[in-house]
Amino acid sequence: MAVYSHSRLNMFEQCPLRYKYRYIDKKKPDIEKTIEAHLGSIVHDVLELIYIEAKNNKVLTIDEIINYYSENWQKDYSEDILVVKDNKTVKDYFNLGVEFLVSYYNTHQPFKDGTMECEKRIWINLDEAGKYKLMGFIDRLVYNFETKEYEVHDYKTANSLPTQEKIDNDKQLALYSIAIKNLFGHDKEVVLIWHYLAHNKKIESRRTNEQLQQLKEETLKLIDEIEATKTFPHNKSPLCGWCQFKPSCEAWKSEIQRPLDIYGD
Repeated sequence: MAVYSHSRLNMFEQCPLRYKYRYIDKKKPDIEKTIEAHLGSIVHDVLELIYIEAKNNKVLTIDEIINYYSENWQKDYSEDILVVKDNKTVKDYFNLGVEFLVSYYNTHQPFKDGTMECEKRIWINLDEAGKYKLMGFIDRLVYNFETKEYEVHDYKTANSLPTQEKIDNDKQLALYSIAIKNLFGHDKEVVLIWHYLAHNKKIESRRTNEQLQQLKEETLKLIDEIEATKTFPHNKSPLCGWCQFKPSCEAWKSEIQRPLDIYGD
C-alpha cells in the first residue's frame, strides 16, 4: 500500500527532481527550515491551542496567546533557519505573527463555532483495492449547527490573497472534504474555508459530489504517473529560493541566482 499526501503530490507537479530528493532518495535537506515555515508552524500551534481551550470553556486572553506564541517561537527557533528576503528580518516575521493572532482573536472570539477537532488526521482510499491511500491533516473541523454543514478550515500565513477562481480549483481541501463525506455521509454539505491571516479575511468554496469524484480520478491518474516515472527532471522557478535542497541541487551547481520576491505564493 502506498500512502500519499497533497503536499507530496504537489511537490511532484512543481519539481520532479525535488520530489526524487525528498521521497525516493530520502536525501537529508541542506536547509532544515525557512522562516516562513517557522512562522506558519507556530501560528498554527497557537490557533490550535485557542480552540482546544475554548472547547474546555476557557477563552484565553490575548496576553496569554502572545506569551504562548513568544515562548514557542523561541523554543523552536534556530540560527540556521533560512531568511530568503533581504529586506526582512527575523523580528519582522515574529511581529507578523503577532499581528495575525491579534487580528484573528479580535474577529473570532469567543471561539464558540462548533469546532469538533483541530489537526484532524484523515485517510482516503483512492481506489477500491486500497492500493493507494491519501493522508492529511485538517487544521480545524467544524460542524455549523445553524447551517447544518461541516466546515473544513485552513489557515494561511501567506502575504498574497488568491482569486476566487484559484480557490475554487484548490485540490487540498477538496480532497479533505472527500474524507469528511466518507465519515459523515455523502449527502452532507461540506464548506471549505481558508483564513488568510495577513488580510484577516476568509474565503469559502464548495464542491459537488461529481466534482469530488472527478478529483479522485485525477489524483489516481497523477499517482499512476508518479509510480511510472523513471526520470525526474528539475523545474527551475522562483520557488527554488525556498527549496531545502537548492544548495546541492544539480540544477544550480553552475549558477548563482537570487530568488524572486514571491513570498506568499
